[in-house]
Amino acid sequence: MKKLNFRFLHIILVSILLLGLVTSCKNENKKGSRPQVVTTTTMITDLLKNIGKDSIRVQGLMGSGVDPHLYKASEGDVNKLVNADAIFYNGLHLEGKLVEVFEKMGNQQVKTIAVGEALDKNTLIGSEYFASNYDPHIWFDIDNWKIITSYVVKKLSELDPESSTYYEQNRKQYLEQLTALSKQVKDKIKSLPSEKRILVTAHDAFNYFGKAYGFEVVGLQGLSTATEAGVQDVQKLSDFIIEKEVKSIFVESSVPKKTINALLEAVRSRGKEVEIGGTLYSDALGDAGTTEGTYEGMFIHNVTTIVEALK
Repeated sequence: MKKLNFRFLHIILVSILLLGLVTSCKNENKKGSRPQVVTTTTMITDLLKNIGKDSIRVQGLMGSGVDPHLYKASEGDVNKLVNADAIFYNGLHLEGKLVEVFEKMGNQQVKTIAVGEALDKNTLIGSEYFASNYDPHIWFDIDNWKIITSYVVKKLSELDPESSTYYEQNRKQYLEQLTALSKQVKDKIKSLPSEKRILVTAHDAFNYFGKAYGFEVVGLQGLSTATEAGVQDVQKLSDFIIEKEVKSIFVESSVPKKTINALLEAVRSRGKEVEIGGTLYSDALGDAGTTEGTYEGMFIHNVTTIVEALK
């Protein structure tokens, strides 16, 4: 009888342990059932994290300082893309080298979502020199980013209908943050006289910013950093800087400094003075975990740097 009781007790203990393992597995499965989302640029990664939060798993391909125009997918990137439930990318040929990968994935059961498609093409800035005929740097107008936010929520809700209410709540909260950001940006820019609002940068990434906030924007390189700046480009822009009496020019975190340094020397060789006003975040956010590693923090950093340098 004692042996029987011992055996019975042993069975109960084993059952409890097995039940615990099964429960653990269920929790893991529940965790694993969250949509696996892959993003390209850091701006889109930040947006998806703000909207999806703990309801999705986000893997960003590009990090701080990475130039999306020249980015090439690694073998590890391809594995992430193939195993994703959805891929969110900018579109408008920003991720030039990755477009080929997306096209080759046509037979895969993976949704590819270009956030640029959220915008009315009549609001896009055209370019006769760029492959897509549109400037892809759409995030530099906060109103664009608001529209894209709602578009991302719609696509996430289609992917994961059970969490649609949660995504909608996060959308409302994030749009309030973007509205506050817009006001902060405009208030800061008001302190800079309109005649001083001339922004000279390494490449043509800030046209939407200029259109939205009243800046004349000139980039040394074209819309894509794949376009090299030549001697004539440097000379022409140095003439412009001298004529307009531009006080400061800006480097970009994702673009090599050599072209801006060449421009700096070209101006100084003619007896005029211009300085580097600071580093702007253009095609990528700052380091993860920093203020500049968020869309809002990046925007405030850029505006503060520009205004203070041009005053």
